[in-house]
Amino acid sequence: MDFGVLGPIAAWQDGKSVPVGGPRQRCVLGVLLVELGKEVTVERLIDLLWDGDPPRTARSIIQVQVSHLRRSFPGLIQTTAGGYLAQTDPDQVDLHRFRNLAARAQERGATEEAAALWEEALACWRGQPFSGTGSELLWYTVCQPLLEERWAAVAAWAEVDFALGNHVELAARLTPLVRKDPLRERLHFLLISALYRSGQRLTALSTFHEVRKALAEELGVDPGRDVMELYERMLHDHDTDPAAEAAREEPAETASPPGKAETASPGLSDGQPARNDLPRDIPDFTGREADLDRILEIGARGEERAEVCVITGPGGTGKTTLAIHAAHRLADRYPDAQLFVDLYGHTVDQEPVTARTALASLLRAIGVDPEALPDDTDERAALWRASLAGKRVLVVLDNAATSRQVLPLLSAAAGSLTIVTSRHDLAGLSGTRYVALGMLDTETSVDFFTTVLGAERVGREPDAARRVVALCGGLPLALRIVAGRMLSRPRWTFRHVEERLGQQHRRFHELRIEGQSVEAVFELSFQSLNAEQRETFLRLGLMIGGSVDLYGAAALIDRDPPDADDLIQELVSVCLVDEQGVDLYRFHDLIGAYARHRAFQELDEEEIAESRRRLGAYYLRAAQRATEWLGPRAHDYEVGEAADSRYREEWRSRSEAVDWFDKHRENLASMVSHYAESRQGRNAWQLAHALWRFYAVHGQTELWLSTHEQALDASRADNDDMGSAVTLVGLGIAHCLSGRLESALSLLEEAREIFVRLGDEAGEIRVFANLAVVYERMGRYEESAAALDRTIAYAVATGDQALEALQRTNLGGLHQAMGNLEEAVRHCEAVLRIQVEPGSMATHASALRTLGEVNTRRGDYATAREQLERALRLFLDMGDTTGEIYTRNNLGCVLRETGDIEGALAAHRLALELGEKTAQRSAEAEVLNDLAVTYARAGRYIEARSSHEEALDLARDRNERYAEAKALAGLAALPASTVPADEARSLLSEAAEIFAELGVPEAQEAAGELKRREG
Repeated sequence: MDFGVLGPIAAWQDGKSVPVGGPRQRCVLGVLLVELGKEVTVERLIDLLWDGDPPRTARSIIQVQVSHLRRSFPGLIQTTAGGYLAQTDPDQVDLHRFRNLAARAQERGATEEAAALWEEALACWRGQPFSGTGSELLWYTVCQPLLEERWAAVAAWAEVDFALGNHVELAARLTPLVRKDPLRERLHFLLISALYRSGQRLTALSTFHEVRKALAEELGVDPGRDVMELYERMLHDHDTDPAAEAAREEPAETASPPGKAETASPGLSDGQPARNDLPRDIPDFTGREADLDRILEIGARGEERAEVCVITGPGGTGKTTLAIHAAHRLADRYPDAQLFVDLYGHTVDQEPVTARTALASLLRAIGVDPEALPDDTDERAALWRASLAGKRVLVVLDNAATSRQVLPLLSAAAGSLTIVTSRHDLAGLSGTRYVALGMLDTETSVDFFTTVLGAERVGREPDAARRVVALCGGLPLALRIVAGRMLSRPRWTFRHVEERLGQQHRRFHELRIEGQSVEAVFELSFQSLNAEQRETFLRLGLMIGGSVDLYGAAALIDRDPPDADDLIQELVSVCLVDEQGVDLYRFHDLIGAYARHRAFQELDEEEIAESRRRLGAYYLRAAQRATEWLGPRAHDYEVGEAADSRYREEWRSRSEAVDWFDKHRENLASMVSHYAESRQGRNAWQLAHALWRFYAVHGQTELWLSTHEQALDASRADNDDMGSAVTLVGLGIAHCLSGRLESALSLLEEAREIFVRLGDEAGEIRVFANLAVVYERMGRYEESAAALDRTIAYAVATGDQALEALQRTNLGGLHQAMGNLEEAVRHCEAVLRIQVEPGSMATHASALRTLGEVNTRRGDYATAREQLERALRLFLDMGDTTGEIYTRNNLGCVLRETGDIEGALAAHRLALELGEKTAQRSAEAEVLNDLAVTYARAGRYIEARSSHEEALDLARDRNERYAEAKALAGLAALPASTVPADEARSLLSEAAEIFAELGVPEAQEAAGELKRREG
């Protein structure tokens, strides 16, 4: 594994990029890698992430980030007394590799070997360290020192290269470097010297003047003595060896040199009025504020270089509108001319304008006599650049087709700005700033309708307006067409427009007005593709779901992944496909609709079915293999033929499998729907069954329910008893975790009847295992224990240790709830003795959590905390949110009992937040009850009552008897000022009855307290 901090924080495995996580996670990893082998305290990490203003949960957030990193990079991060440290081979981290190479180069002096080492060291840099992460403190204390190390290495490399006489190459490579920081005077000295020694005296003199001007404007000083003396020699062409000057240490300041000589340039004479060819700016420009600010910031950079800004995006995203609007805003900064040229890169019945023709238009626009225009394109380009020397000119090159078309048209004059719009990414233009346009978000789109149609019209139907925005996919052209039609038809409502756009076969017909057409815009892009690219575009239009990864795309187009990647990247370059992440692709909504429309027009039914069969086979095969990392296979059955796919993604850890599921959660659900709708019932239930464990662990209850309900309908339609029974079990578990216990019981009993009829004992045992969970939630503890005993007996008889471990864990938890602590410990310790696969540590984590709860009840809080923290680490490593929720809540109880009330409250709240965020509601009543007890311990009785009452409502709604009794008893325990005595006695009496029914230890305690109060 290799890591990078000299640029965006990154990691690679065998040369392939590995996801690092969000900005906070990248920041934590980066800081640990910078301080490789040294402790970084939690306090320092908090400062670097939040700049002295952390949230109350900062420590927990850091812990979560570290846990995620440990899951992604096992063995990298160690816990220390005060924080964490990263430990790996320094050569695997680009920063430490860079430092090692720099030290070796320094030792070798001015030699070829040193030059090669400096080159290798500088090649470690990919950009600005920590870009997009951290705080202002991190910038000043970590990033800036790293950048200074780089500049020192650049200077050392330049000194060596100069001493070796590589003047021409050095000048070429130093020129762009010094422009990034014009105050690096030593590098300027070496650049001017290299230019001079390579015979480029005039360029060297010009570079001196640029340096002198930059220093005067920035610092109000002149160049130092070395630079000034070099200038004097160049001015009088003294043939001395500048290499001797390069050996000097720090230059000193001296007097100013003579003034800069004036140069004349053709065209754009001072007496000529400024030319302004910009088209009209639209009065209702809305949205794109961030993109506009980016362009304005580029245009306001000053005079140190010729700026080029390329605006890219699919057709209809408003590239030209944005370019023209920005140009009008910037016009005052470019008083010598504001020019506009349409290059017709994507225009109906119009060939793209050649660079030669465009140059003729531009040269005539700035006053060059048409008779004086050279014939050769290169000569015209040279005249164009010379004509703009010393001028501040803004040029908009609209609708560019290729980099080759644009390159000769770019100004080289410092202080000029060229804005280029294109549907291609124009990667061949170096040194440019890019602004990539996507679709407008919902709020911006609604604001546009408000601007054009008025607040009153939009305000009458806000929900319908949002639905129209969704149907337009946020495409500015589509929004403008809809707004134009509604302006000319004042009686039209958004609901009426929604109905018209909602008819798939008419959508593109509706999105056209007076020569403007969304379909025509996409058609131009499509027609510009070659045959192979068109085929790829059409096949991708057949994707099931909103995105597709490289292997799924390869399946759709029937190519090997490397070949598929090449073809898809070509579509990404022309902005027809969006690269959502590494090897993950999607269409913008309307482009996707167009791709599907064209695919169904041009491909026959057999081709469409075969492409989707291959995609489905990839998803089914991958899901069945990925779910094996999440736990033992729940039920054994013959895998369907559709799972035979040659497109395979490999996973090396549970976290990678979870990431795959997470990336495809919606696509997989859509695939189940496709199978069900196309009467492929067997594939539908097998894919749904492969998904349930991921949905369970990550709180995707709605997707869980919808996929299983569709799979059940398909199985019943096929009279597939096995499919029906397996799917009923999955539905039963989903209903149980959603708190619908009676429904869960009914579904599981129906599944058991089918398994008995089929003679499938393993299936029947699986039902008993899940019935035990439902019984436990309902307070039917004896029935739960009996079901678990039967399941464990089967597991022991068949030698299924994974099943035995799982069910002993459940039985240990049940005995803990019933107060049978010794039995709970016996079962949990038996679980810990069973060897499990690295990807199946959930049983060990759950056993540790139960042991932590047992020791909390015994008052052994130190042991309890140690066991719970071990369990939490395992749950975090596995990405098991359900286990994390329960364990954090249990840790809150330990913290409360040891006097850390604030820590306890934070733990309970984090458990609730995780449950809400992931829709994991099964623990909610339990957590609320424990939170209420902690509030009461802190004397915050109003908040305690509110939490207990919320828990009571949830428990009664879900028939969770134990949680109901806990809430009643907790309310009864509050002071009379919060819960009056008569009410408290009634609540306690009700709690005592339920505890007695359940046969739990709390029954005796509640009865004793009730007797004391009544006496």
